[in-house]
Amino acid sequence: MHYNVFNGDADGIIALLQLHLAQGHEQAPYQLITGVKRDINLLQQVDSSKATSVTVLDISLEKNSQALQHLLSAQVPVFYVDHHRTGDIPQSPLFTSILDTDANTCTSLLINDYLNGKYVYWAIAAAYGDNMHASARALAKKVALSELQQGQLNELGTYINYNGYGQALSDLHFHPAELFKLLTHYPDPFELIAQQDSIFSQLKTAYLADMEKAEAAKVLSDNDLVQTIVLEDAPWARRVSGVFGNALANQAPDKAHIVITLNPPKTPQSEQSEQSYTVSLRAPLNNKQGAGELCAQFPTGGGRAAAAGVNALPKSRLDEFINQVSSYYQQ
Repeated sequence: MHYNVFNGDADGIIALLQLHLAQGHEQAPYQLITGVKRDINLLQQVDSSKATSVTVLDISLEKNSQALQHLLSAQVPVFYVDHHRTGDIPQSPLFTSILDTDANTCTSLLINDYLNGKYVYWAIAAAYGDNMHASARALAKKVALSELQQGQLNELGTYINYNGYGQALSDLHFHPAELFKLLTHYPDPFELIAQQDSIFSQLKTAYLADMEKAEAAKVLSDNDLVQTIVLEDAPWARRVSGVFGNALANQAPDKAHIVITLNPPKTPQSEQSEQSYTVSLRAPLNNKQGAGELCAQFPTGGGRAAAAGVNALPKSRLDEFINQVSSYYQQ
């Protein structure tokens, strides 16, 4: 059995979609392993006794290194494509990788290069969804897309990305594996966009409703360096946290943006009694560095240079986090 392991956001889904479409009818039976966007410790779910090969897309190698080593030791070939922090890269004839941590690329753009642009419109949508607008526009210009078409792919990527955010799969409108399967019917994303009552229109309606609530959210702090927004503990807030951070970053490209969402209270049996925040950090678009480094300094934190997060930041450390972000971008 071949396993496809991928992030549940736009970049992960569309990276796999491009590979799937390129394989056509020749693809072997496969199993999908994915989850909400922040669920990145996915490789450990692969059964090494059943796996004949594994494709891994858009999840940090650094966070999955132990599971990767286990697969390679079990003689399972692994194809790994990603743009997050890598840590130590294994040296094995069974390991093939395309790894690039440049702040202006994403996994779907790497797959687009790998496939020589075969599904470039989908790659552009993914880049928009991953808030890499400059890279998306450059590629769109290269293939002569109109402003209208660029705007449509921007929307599509944003809505697919929005669907991936949540604390649990129950927060999402579509399970990422289900969404991937639905998208495989559309080699041309413009066919999907033009279709009435499609996934595109369903996600658009939901996205606009959630964003309207987010725009009325409390501003905790705001200065020339960083803005911090607080969202409530609710499914809509968890769904919109990442894409709202992207929107804020595009509105004020010289600032860093922090969007925090209060996590549900811990149970009495929980190891950690203190309530915590889910944190989305966006580096200034005009200085796309440091976000992953900053978040990795806190337990449950990580990401890439331009965008990162912390899954459970203790409430008592919020001021410390904001101060560290301010200090970093003051330099």
